Order: sequence, then structure tokens, then C-alpha cells
Amino acid sequence: MRDFVQRVVEKLTVGENRDRVSVVQYSREPEANFYLNTYTRKQEVVDTVRGLKHKGGRPLNTGAALQYVRDYVFTASSGSRRLESVPQILILLNGGRSFDNVDKPASALKELGVLVFGIGTRSSDSRELQKISYDPSYALSVSEFTDLPKIQQQLLSAMNTAIIQDTTMTSTLIPTIVVESQAPRRDVVFLLDGSDGTRSGFPAMRDFVQRVVETLSVDENKDRVAVVQYSRDPAAQFYLNTYTTKGEILNTVRGLRHKGGRPLNTGAALQYVRDNVFTASSGSRRLEGVPQLLILLSGGRSVDNVDTPASALKELGVLVFGIGTRSSDSRELQRISHDPSYALSVSDFTDLPSIQQQLLSSVEAVVIDVTPESPTVLGMCYHCE
Repeated sequence: MRDFVQRVVEKLTVGENRDRVSVVQYSREPEANFYLNTYTRKQEVVDTVRGLKHKGGRPLNTGAALQYVRDYVFTASSGSRRLESVPQILILLNGGRSFDNVDKPASALKELGVLVFGIGTRSSDSRELQKISYDPSYALSVSEFTDLPKIQQQLLSAMNTAIIQDTTMTSTLIPTIVVESQAPRRDVVFLLDGSDGTRSGFPAMRDFVQRVVETLSVDENKDRVAVVQYSRDPAAQFYLNTYTTKGEILNTVRGLRHKGGRPLNTGAALQYVRDNVFTASSGSRRLEGVPQLLILLSGGRSVDNVDTPASALKELGVLVFGIGTRSSDSRELQRISHDPSYALSVSDFTDLPSIQQQLLSSVEAVVIDVTPESPTVLGMCYHCE
């Protein structure tokens, strides 16, 4: 838990007028290790976190701890800039079911506008964490705390998305409506591995594309979608300017047939989408400053070289997300992706739903080029007895 807090802090821009950090530890009673205005430099925060000692004690009173941070940490006297409209974030690390009631203090934090992210283990109560979290989708889980690195990027992406929503919406009660009305335009291209090795997984890939498209704003001409399938050679199923309604896209995706063929030439496919899909004639709005996204679903190692075409896409400004299975080459996917952290993995394509939210959060975070007011971040650690 301590290492996780360190890694998250490392990603922040800590400073008097930038990000501020506080850590609270709790068991029967909560105790502030330091407040939001205790330190003004990242190294001071990291050094203190590194030296944290386990509190111990029982029972686990999460409700009292939530009330404590509301009353004593998210306050101006402790360094909170809530009244200056700086986003307030609470990250709860929890390893068990609360002994006291969490509902009222959780509601009190939400009323204060605090964005709560609950992270629990298999010993936690998942429903309790969802109730505590600002939104049920902000409740994350790991088997053990040693697995926390696996969800670090998901947390950071979700935080970015939440901050952007918080700073753009006029009311916390209608985030979806307001965010959609201000949604950016995006050109989204799906590149699907249609080789012989993905025949059984292709229906799941197709379903995944459908679910992602469902979240896009196609009908308002904000988002455009293209799908390319490849094995030895790539083939465009449709281009960015082929369809103008979400219904047309969904109907076409639903009817996609597995291409088949071998070998798997991912390099050639990447070059193809660069030269033939991310172009004005195919509907790309790159020259208008519209973000260009490529979502690659790959089920194996490429036979040809991917480095040169992957670099060419990055030079073009295309944001590449690589999703692979256990049959894929994870290092290859990391090289292809816009950033190694944007390479996601599943055991099989049937597990794609498990990373859908992570992908969407990453897409939101990387696409919306907004510099919101610096967040106030509270890392709150529960240390078991």
C-alpha cells in the first residue's frame, strides 16, 4: 500500500499552487500522517510516505475515518482549496468490511464534492466500496495489495476523467449530460486481428467494438469510426466517412465476418491504416486538430516488423492503444502503443469486457487536452491489524 501511494505521488506535480497530498491511516480511529499543507515538495511527501509505520488496531471503522477526513482534512485550515474550486480527491485503500456504518459519511463527502475512489481486496465488501465511491465504476479491486500496480494506470486515468468532468459540468447531479454536450470530436479506428488464430475469439472482438461504439457520439458528427481487419493483408471494412450514424456502424459491425488467413503481418496493417485510413479522403479530420485514435486488437506475435510503421503513426500524432491476449507479444504491443501503459492485456478475447472501462478511461484522459485546476489529492491508507 505504501509503495502504491509513492508511485501515485510520483505521477503528481506537487507544489504550493499545484497538487497537494495528505495521508490518513485508520483502524478503530483515524490518524492523519500529514495534511494537505504540511509539505510543498514532492520529495518531502515521498520521503514521509516511505517512512510510514503500520498503525495496527481493531475493529475497522471506515465510516468514522470518512467522517474524519471530511471534517478535519478537506478543510481550509488543513490546506484544502475546495472553496477555490480545486478538485478534491479521496483515494481509499481498504482491506476489509467496515464495522461501523459508511452511508452517511460517504454521502457527506459527496455533498462536499469530494471525488472518492475506493480500492479494495477480496477481503473487502465490494458493495460497500461502491457505495463509498463517487460513482460505482470508481470502485476498483485487487486480489491482494501486492497486485496494486496492476490497477495504477486505471486509477490515474479514472482520476483524470473525473477531474475533467468535475471542472466542466455545472452540476454534480448531471455529469453525463453536460460532459456529452461538451464531448470532444474523435476519429476512432479499430484494427482487428482476423488471422486463423483468432477465429474462436472473433465474436468477442466484434462485441467489444460494438460496446465501445455505443459509448461514442457518432450521430452528432463528433466521433467517426472505421474498422480494418487484417491477417497477411489488411482490408478496410469501412472508413471514417462511410457512415454518419451510430446505428449504421453497429449494424455493420454486427455483421462482420472473420477474415482468416496467415501469417499475421501487424506491421503491414499499421502502415496500411496510416496511409489509407488516417487520411482526409477517408474521413480523417487530423488536419482540423481532431484527435486520431487507433485501437488494435491482436491475438499473436507479428511476423513482420512493427517498429517503423508504429513510429510513423506516432509521428502522425495517432494515439495507439494495443490490446492483446496471452498469445500476443506484450513487449511488441507496448512498442506499438502511444505509451507502454496504453498496452492492455486479457487472457482471452472473451475477457475484453473486464478492460473496457480501463480503455475508455485512458481514451478520455489522453484525448481531452484540458489542464484543469490542479487537484487536491488525499491518499488514505487502511492498514490492517
